[in-house]
Amino acid sequence: MKAPPLKGSDLLIASACLPLVNPELFEKLSKGKTVLLACPEREPPTHYGKIASIIRSSRPRSITVVTIDGSPHCFALQASVNEAEYILGEKLNKKHYVVVDSTELKEISPDAIRVARYLHIVDRVLRETPEVLHELEKHSIEYRQAKMIEKK
Repeated sequence: MKAPPLKGSDLLIASACLPLVNPELFEKLSKGKTVLLACPEREPPTHYGKIASIIRSSRPRSITVVTIDGSPHCFALQASVNEAEYILGEKLNKKHYVVVDSTELKEISPDAIRVARYLHIVDRVLRETPEVLHELEKHSIEYRQAKMIEKK
């Protein structure tokens, strides 16, 4: 066994910045769980294999993934857990969450993560339901700035 504390645990894989972004939420989420913090921006892109290896070696009872919504780096953690399930070829007891605007925890579907990897599908959804962009405008500083630049 590679890491005894992980064996049969309830595993929380969270963005390394979550304890800074919302310490109370992090404390609540980590209660009773074995916590692994990761930052795809600071670390090499080996999360896919690393998470699959942890799962294969330790067989956690459950996996909870929590990242910061809108972060292009954090998305890799969400995708890594889906990919680990694919690599292992077995259904994992997992839940995916994002923290919206540093405060609100929202559960997301593993399929939302899968779709987000295929930009041509995302583009089609935006063309068919452009009102989604109103929601984006509420949360994304980058989007609001892009809209202002377009107006110039």
